[in-house]
Amino acid sequence: MLALLLAVGSFAQEKKAKKEKTYNEKGEIIKKGWNFGPLPVVGFDADLGFQYGVCCDIFNYGDGSRYPRYDYKFNVEASRYTKGSGVFRFYSDMPYVVKDTKLFFDVTYFYAKKYEFFGFNGFEASTFDPYAGLEDIKSGYHFINRNQFRFVGSMQRPFFRVPNLYWTAGLAYYNTKVDRINLEGYEDQITLYEYYKDANVIKEDEVHGGNTTQIRLGMMYDSRDHNSDPTKGIYAEATLVGAPDLIDRKGYSNLSYTFLWRQYIPVYKDKLTFAYRLGAQNRIAGQTPWYMINNLNTMFFQKMYTEGLGGSVTMRGVNRNGVLGEGFAFANLEMRWRIVGFQFINQNWQVALNPFFDAGMVTQKFREKEMMDAEAVLDPLPGNEPMYYSGDKESVHMSAGCGLKLIMNRNLVVSVDLGRALDNRDGEKLKTFIGFNYIF
Repeated sequence: MLALLLAVGSFAQEKKAKKEKTYNEKGEIIKKGWNFGPLPVVGFDADLGFQYGVCCDIFNYGDGSRYPRYDYKFNVEASRYTKGSGVFRFYSDMPYVVKDTKLFFDVTYFYAKKYEFFGFNGFEASTFDPYAGLEDIKSGYHFINRNQFRFVGSMQRPFFRVPNLYWTAGLAYYNTKVDRINLEGYEDQITLYEYYKDANVIKEDEVHGGNTTQIRLGMMYDSRDHNSDPTKGIYAEATLVGAPDLIDRKGYSNLSYTFLWRQYIPVYKDKLTFAYRLGAQNRIAGQTPWYMINNLNTMFFQKMYTEGLGGSVTMRGVNRNGVLGEGFAFANLEMRWRIVGFQFINQNWQVALNPFFDAGMVTQKFREKEMMDAEAVLDPLPGNEPMYYSGDKESVHMSAGCGLKLIMNRNLVVSVDLGRALDNRDGEKLKTFIGFNYIF
């Protein structure tokens, strides 16, 4: 199905390309003008279920002089997951439309009827589940209902003509709506979300979500040879994020920073690359509402979801949203081996493997005192499991696994990752993630 749709998308330029086909020094066809990648969205996420829908990547390569870099790219997607989540998205990445200025826009609506919530501060949160192990009962204890509208606009411009150095600026708006899980079969179950609400760990004025506006300013260094599938170079991003409480006026204004460092080191030509990413995010001042502490505030997105820690974009194999805190740090290490390259339906293809190791932890606790106070009120009997505060010390959460990539024209990356948490408190199963793009 993938091959047929790509053939349809490229048929208009196929006849012309037979006459004008040119190649670069690597033997790849140099793409010019428009290139369409209509795809069925058929994926699987261990946290979300099977995914189905449609999407289309639209590239414009101009005269081909920058290939494999594109002049601009648009993407539209409408899809849903069998566990009740869905997404409607449009985004555009335009590095050359305006001279010396990269523009990025993302407009997305997420809805999730089973959105994971495991509490705050990683290992400090209790793993208690009153429905675990009961026959004929599917537990909804660690789920909530969450819908979110997201708009992000960012720009990048050279910093005094210093090579590869840029200043960045952006605006973001999030509307988040939260409630208890309301799927059929879970009506009579109590949830961790409700326990946190009743104990005032989640405050009354934020329990159902709210509006968040952000003003972002930063610096960026980018010497990568390519955006989607780099083989060498460094990408570093330091962003200061101010979130004034302009709409709800509940006192949740805050100032935070996000730092990301990515490096791609050639091991053997462009066939084998060691890639790693280091990241950190912390609040500097103010208060953050609980429903925004998992948001990774980056200027430009590599993946659709920008939330952590845990799940398909930060720690593959660790429970999604399993490591929530006011501040966090994480690392991803990958060895990317491009096994074979070939040409098919007038496109350049590569198949790659990427064994990986992921790690992260909470570095700035969120409402730790409230969790401890709520646990103290329970006065649990000896042998009873804690419900709010486990008493365990937060430490590094780790996972490992391997991925398989199918890459078209160095830009469209179909991805399969399999990851397993190294500590059973973070998840006891091998998890599979099928989607698009490397995670960094």
